[in-house]
Amino acid sequence: MQGSNNMSETLVLKNDVKEVARFSAFMKSVLEKLNIEKSLARQLRLAVEEAVVNVIDYAYPAGQEGTVEVQIMSDGMTLKAIIIDSGVAFDPTLNDRPDTTLSAEDRPIGGLGILLVRELMDTINYERVGSDDSGHNVLTLIKKLN
Repeated sequence: MQGSNNMSETLVLKNDVKEVARFSAFMKSVLEKLNIEKSLARQLRLAVEEAVVNVIDYAYPAGQEGTVEVQIMSDGMTLKAIIIDSGVAFDPTLNDRPDTTLSAEDRPIGGLGILLVRELMDTINYERVGSDDSGHNVLTLIKKLN
């Protein structure tokens, strides 16, 4: 049986790639507390880290400081990762799936990260909360644990 306890943990990061190591340690700790099987834990870490790194890299205009809030919740049956930022509105779920039949040279750059997240998670949901000026991007990733 996977972890059976309810838990919720939150980490707030700066939009700085140096924060990825801190995020990785946070995810590893949360997944260990939930006693999630190693290969599933690796998939979850990879998917959530990919989404977080995309926010760190692209949510805010160059030179603008911002934050990325990551909430990880579990009821023992599912794991939910909620990634919140107040950067530019961007819905990754609207992106066309990249054409992976093309060779790497013929494919446009980008798009594989969200494809990876889609493949690894069961549900991906995006919403923009609040007005455009003071709104937040809220990306929710859900994975069944058993």
